Amino acid sequence: MHSLALFTGIFLTMTSPDLSQPSPIALAHILYTVKIADPQTHYIEVEAQVPTEGKPDVELYMAVWTPGSYMVREYARHLENVTAKDEKGPLSIEKTRKNRWKISTNGSAKITVSYRVYCRELTVRTNWVDASVALLNGAPTFLTLVDSPPRPHDVTLRLPPGWLRSITGIPDAPDRRPHHFIAPDFDTLVDCPILAGNPAVYEFEVDGKKHYLVNEGEGGIWDGPRSARDVEAIVKTQHAFWGQLPYDKYVFFNLLVEAGGGLEHKNSTVLMASRWSTRTRTAYLGWLNLVSHEFFHTWNVKRLRPIELGPFDYERENPTKGLWVAEGLTEYYGRLLVTRAGLCTQTEYLAGETLPGSDKIVNDVEVVQTTPGRMVQPLESASYDSWIKYYRPDENSANTAMSYYTKGAVIGWLLDARIRKATNGKKSLDDLMRDAYSKYSGVHGFTSAEFRALASEVAGVDLKNWFIKGLETTDELDYSEALDVFGLRFKPIEPPKEPVPPQKAWLGLVTKADAGKLIVTQVRRNTPGYEAGFNADDEILATGDFRIRPENWAARMDQYRPNEKVSVLVARRDRLIRLDATFGVEPPNTWVIEPNTAATDQAKATLKSWLSQ
Repeated sequence: MHSLALFTGIFLTMTSPDLSQPSPIALAHILYTVKIADPQTHYIEVEAQVPTEGKPDVELYMAVWTPGSYMVREYARHLENVTAKDEKGPLSIEKTRKNRWKISTNGSAKITVSYRVYCRELTVRTNWVDASVALLNGAPTFLTLVDSPPRPHDVTLRLPPGWLRSITGIPDAPDRRPHHFIAPDFDTLVDCPILAGNPAVYEFEVDGKKHYLVNEGEGGIWDGPRSARDVEAIVKTQHAFWGQLPYDKYVFFNLLVEAGGGLEHKNSTVLMASRWSTRTRTAYLGWLNLVSHEFFHTWNVKRLRPIELGPFDYERENPTKGLWVAEGLTEYYGRLLVTRAGLCTQTEYLAGETLPGSDKIVNDVEVVQTTPGRMVQPLESASYDSWIKYYRPDENSANTAMSYYTKGAVIGWLLDARIRKATNGKKSLDDLMRDAYSKYSGVHGFTSAEFRALASEVAGVDLKNWFIKGLETTDELDYSEALDVFGLRFKPIEPPKEPVPPQKAWLGLVTKADAGKLIVTQVRRNTPGYEAGFNADDEILATGDFRIRPENWAARMDQYRPNEKVSVLVARRDRLIRLDATFGVEPPNTWVIEPNTAATDQAKATLKSWLSQ
């Protein structure tokens, strides 16, 4: 029986390795003291006692990126006042790279390095410190030795008065002092964020393992008990999927800070959301999907991973073509396992999710098929180029790039259907994921060829050409097999009711209101606006000779009809330009998925088991 309760202890603990036993090398610890003396300034002070092991000089570095977020982020830009000393006084220190410091040891057995870190970037991959809470990620916080064998990294926190809790996946130190943790190596230190303050903490147990939902910022609005119950349901469902929980304890850091995002770690995840999300169905489902996605990473990417993703080089890019597996298949299972947990209905699952920045509900197939970049960037290329493209989107990204999350999820669905059909329902993508975990999780990882070969083995048919088309080309995807296997169809376009309303004019521009100005933010290919020569950042001033304001844009479009020509006055870098456009008709949404009433009994049974097993 699993209990659920608000945890009232001062800090959380984790089963720790026996650090009293020497490692084969018995390397000395790096000892960090992190002081949060004036959190309202957003600064922390770090003091590191670094062993020299008799070397005349040592070199320290800071990671430039963090695992799970594939872009170089230059964390060292937030460091200030890096100094060094020994028991005799200051030591010579020289910055040798953008993120490295070389220190003369003066023959000392250990030296003390001090620095300040500015912590005011509110994302799951960076540091945030204010008057009430601190979120510290390992990569942007801790300097470590260059070219050092794995050694323990000891962390002690000094918190402001009134801050009672510090929570992390780093093992507690054997002395059990509050706010004292010891990571067995730098990888663990990087992979275990730390939260300090006074959050609400909910505890539950699955398979004898402690789990904690840490809600920072409930504010009397977020429904903590409900969210904890549903997170427990997700954990149980994924435990049933994989058959085991590969950790001693797990922490869900849930920061309710009116931001978004999630980042996976080996025994924790950092989530950001709005505290109002438990009050609306679509927003809450979005949060549950995020929880499920990040928790699925516990197996898929943190342990089962493309071979390039470990051991990490923290000072440069680590590109891989396998993010369609690491992220795309995780995206596929994120929402699917929320449905299997009984937290999402079949109708809600098939409809999809709310498109970020709007109230439009879309499914993954629709997103892929309405993104022009699908015809430019193959899926494996999207993965490999994530370091320079995915996290740096611009106004033209939709025309030139394809998300390995979204298309990877669609490929997962198609692959699931192909395996089920080839094995007459005896096997599925579930079996492939579990077999891959059994064969490739751990220190080695898998190559692209190995994952493809295993998929063919599970399916019992050669999938070589199928993978080439889906991963290496921009050929359009064929959905007919998956629709037949799961008893689904694309919803037919219903004829308009009598009397037939007039068709609306459409330019295909994405716009925003900005300080009273109507600004074009995106111009997608194959739209009337693209053909007319609109640019991103154009300010739309008038149609014909009549002024138009942001709040009147939709109403003004209602005054025109398809095929009608119009002259649009825009301001481009303060120069007035006339653009001649011909209105078109917005393409109908032909990608809405629904159950096919004419499906076979076998397909209907497959649909039921797919969504509820």
